[in-house]
Amino acid sequence: MFCRNQTARATVARGSALEMEIRRGKFRKSLFLDTSQDTDIQKKIDHEIRMRDGACKLLAACSQRDQALEAAKSLQTCSTRIMAYMSELQRMKEAQVMQKVTRRSSDAGPMDDRLPCKGRVAISDLRIPLMWKDTEYFKNKGELHRCAVFCLLQLGGEIFDTDMVIVDRTLTDICFDNTVVFNEASPGFELRVELYSCCSEDDYSAGSTPRKLASKLSSSLGRSSGKKLRAAMEPGPCSPVSNGGAAPLLLPVPSVPGPKYHLLAHTTLSLLHIQDSFRTHDLTISGNEECSYWLPLYGSVCCRLAAQPHCMNQQMMSGCLKVKQLGGDPQSWTKVHAVLKGTSLSCFHRQEDVNANVEPAFTISINKDTRIRVSEKDPESKAQSVCISNQYGGEEVTHTLTTESRDDTHRWMEAFWQHFYDMSQWKQCCDDLMKIELPSPRKPAPVTPKQGSLYHEMAPLATPSCEGLLLQDNAVSAEIRALLSSYYNDR
Repeated sequence: MFCRNQTARATVARGSALEMEIRRGKFRKSLFLDTSQDTDIQKKIDHEIRMRDGACKLLAACSQRDQALEAAKSLQTCSTRIMAYMSELQRMKEAQVMQKVTRRSSDAGPMDDRLPCKGRVAISDLRIPLMWKDTEYFKNKGELHRCAVFCLLQLGGEIFDTDMVIVDRTLTDICFDNTVVFNEASPGFELRVELYSCCSEDDYSAGSTPRKLASKLSSSLGRSSGKKLRAAMEPGPCSPVSNGGAAPLLLPVPSVPGPKYHLLAHTTLSLLHIQDSFRTHDLTISGNEECSYWLPLYGSVCCRLAAQPHCMNQQMMSGCLKVKQLGGDPQSWTKVHAVLKGTSLSCFHRQEDVNANVEPAFTISINKDTRIRVSEKDPESKAQSVCISNQYGGEEVTHTLTTESRDDTHRWMEAFWQHFYDMSQWKQCCDDLMKIELPSPRKPAPVTPKQGSLYHEMAPLATPSCEGLLLQDNAVSAEIRALLSSYYNDR
């Protein structure tokens, strides 16, 4: 424990240095083993750093409130993802070290290396009720307080963000219609839900534009117009440019002038909270009424949390079996193609019937109350048998199966034990197959540009009809346009 805490403190202390190593391509080599997983996460970190740098530039160049709020949201999301990926790399390294120590331990006894299957976890219909004062909501008195809010949803190394919602006293609930699905969750997952808020009434003008960008714009627009534009865009003493123009640091979120999102509330959901229905969960609230980003939360969040373990919707084992007929001739055996999936062993007449979606000839229940054992060699079939017993209406019903060889029997028994283990870990998620609706794809960018965006404000400046405003630096124009265009296309 002491070693782990010491490692965690050292990781936080050198957070900025870690990012510099990431930028130089040395992060993986200096801290982590060169594995395919490390490489994949490294690529994700590199991608998020590029996206974060772009969000910083975009935020500094925004002249409209809506664009500034969206850019700040992207900046917060990218920074959170970078930290999550770094933590995942650190966790992988610790697991690799522990694995080596375990292998080298001479006195280590036999260990059960069985792991539960993964699964899909989906959260949808997020509703966060508000508790306005009577004078604010019913009598519409007092100053209209308006905030921009969104949620970050994190499970392991996967982080998703919801749409941004503008909230004021006309709303009784903060509603997010997004459906978020995590595809590689384990039964011990922890889904963290974070609600971020930002006062949308502050002034987010073009004064946050960096000096370098302002200088290039001024030279592109001409001497007269450029001088006025540069004077309007001159950065203040708190600008990153005035502090030396260095790249934004990883810890904390880069200090770029403009709107700032703050953590307003959070909660952590686990396997115990999963139920195939709309449920209410407690929220931990941060801040107070003195904060500009404050909203009168009721203290709870409502959502639907569902899960589909792979053992419930994927074939865990399949193959040919012989099943002894119940109540018939003791020597009467039926050859079937069996599929172990969910809470049943489905038996088909032919293997082709499985892909053709034909109803099985019969099914044998496989659940947490099922008992399975291997019998001695059957004198009639001269093979080892597998007995599956279930309770039906207080009466025990046993199905006897045989395989073609002892190795096949062993493989089927391993599949059954793994299936039971998966069910014991996923618990209520294996009672019935829960429904998960796939999230609807993001709406494509509209053909008509968003009114007031910097990208489209600059477009008329490039037309020859604007006398004296013809862009002279094509490289600068292309760079800015590519940045802004990629941002809007990614939405």
